[in-house]
Amino acid sequence: MKIYLVDQQKHFAKHIDLLKSASVMHYNRTQLKETVSTIALKINKRLSELDLRFLFDYRIFPPNIMSFYTQWHAESRTMKVGDTIVQQVFLPPIKTFSQKVIFGVRVNEIIDEPTRKGFSYETLAGHVEKGISTFTVEENEAGLLFKIHTFSGPGNLLSKVLAPVFSVPYQAFCTKAALENVWRQIV
Repeated sequence: MKIYLVDQQKHFAKHIDLLKSASVMHYNRTQLKETVSTIALKINKRLSELDLRFLFDYRIFPPNIMSFYTQWHAESRTMKVGDTIVQQVFLPPIKTFSQKVIFGVRVNEIIDEPTRKGFSYETLAGHVEKGISTFTVEENEAGLLFKIHTFSGPGNLLSKVLAPVFSVPYQAFCTKAALENVWRQIV
């Protein structure tokens, strides 16, 4: 984690080079909090008819919460397992008047099933949270839904102390905003 007062987008290539060599944070999934958040995608389409490029381009969180840079964009290709993502989180979620906090995550699975498409990533050393997040668009008998499934816990002592008053409410806010942002891009 690095904190800046100035937007780091011009320096994302440098950040991704540093984060590519960072290790995934050690975690035990059974000791982390599991959260599943969903939003129904009330459209008259099948999963196979959706254009999900935005999902695999990692355009999940609204730009007032986070900007990002991906290894696959840097290398002019599509996402693959092992790719690194630089996350620049805005605290508070106002792009111009905020602290810019740089984190990294690594793609550990790409999901390409007939009724489920998406990917998951794990947090890298220095992230404020440790664990894994999975983002999927799924089709079932009720229709389509977008799901965020996480196993997470505080990544350091400060985030552990602040979790009840800051981290947990902010994470809930970001998850709700991500669900709505994906919904807008699909419908």
